Amino acid sequence: MKQKRKRLTAFICAAVLLLSGCSGKLPGKEELSYTDTLFDTVISVRILDPADQDVLDGCKKLCQDYDALFSKTNEDSEIYKINHAKGEAVEVSEDTLKLIKTGLYYSDLSNGLFDITIGPVSKLWDFKAEKPSVPSSKSISKAIRHVDYKKVIIDGNTVRLEDRKASLDVGAIAKGYIADRIKDYLKENGIRHAIIDLGGNILTLGTKTDGSKYNIGIQRPFDEAGSPITSVKVADQSVVTTGVYERYFEVDGKKYHHILSPTRGQPCKNSLYSVTIITDSSLTADALSTACFLMGYKKGMRLINQLENVDAVFITKDFELHFSDNFQK
Repeated sequence: MKQKRKRLTAFICAAVLLLSGCSGKLPGKEELSYTDTLFDTVISVRILDPADQDVLDGCKKLCQDYDALFSKTNEDSEIYKINHAKGEAVEVSEDTLKLIKTGLYYSDLSNGLFDITIGPVSKLWDFKAEKPSVPSSKSISKAIRHVDYKKVIIDGNTVRLEDRKASLDVGAIAKGYIADRIKDYLKENGIRHAIIDLGGNILTLGTKTDGSKYNIGIQRPFDEAGSPITSVKVADQSVVTTGVYERYFEVDGKKYHHILSPTRGQPCKNSLYSVTIITDSSLTADALSTACFLMGYKKGMRLINQLENVDAVFITKDFELHFSDNFQK
């Protein structure tokens, strides 16, 4: 069996790329930046205003704390505790509660095409393995029986899974939630200009220091150099892309990507290569980019066109760009 593994690294081949630098920087003032490997990707926070190192250190602590809080594999994380509670209720923090409630909202909005209880399925697909393999149809059939967001029970500040073999996977929304919290933290500390990049999940705080907008590139699918196919200008907004080229492996000439269907237990099949969402909240953008991809082009675009203050760029497999009705080109 011929196998090929493809893993894209941040910055060069991220889902969205910052095309231009931070012009308008104050003379004699160097920007502060923090880079780390968290959330299964490379992340960075760039503060463009004059700021104390303590503010940047606070960003680092925030990122590392959230990485531990939402992890599926860290035994101290609240997500791990819920998944291994065998149906018992687990008391969780306000952050975890908000994240799960948001996941359930978008699970319901998409009629289960997006489902945060996809854990039993996602753990079958190891896209980080040296030699990834396709799970057996038998194991997939067993796993999808335990995917059902309606069996997540919230009571006050406790969460439990009615199905003992169910498990949460918040990977499709966690980075968006964390990016929003980092932005809140920076604003509370007087920062007006910054760029938060959580592995291609871009959130801008304000404009550039010269008042101009950021120019964010959307990657051309499967382009080895990470070249953009188009770009969007934003200020104080988030740009998040979900695409089949972000994480995938190849077996016998067939590509298997990481956007898994909760109903089939396999990579989602439709006419799309990627969905990019532009809106104020990174959590909203994160959730909608995955949900709309799973819904497919027609249903996904119909949903976006019904929402206020949300723009989208869909790229179909013919490399055509499709913009939402209110998109400002």
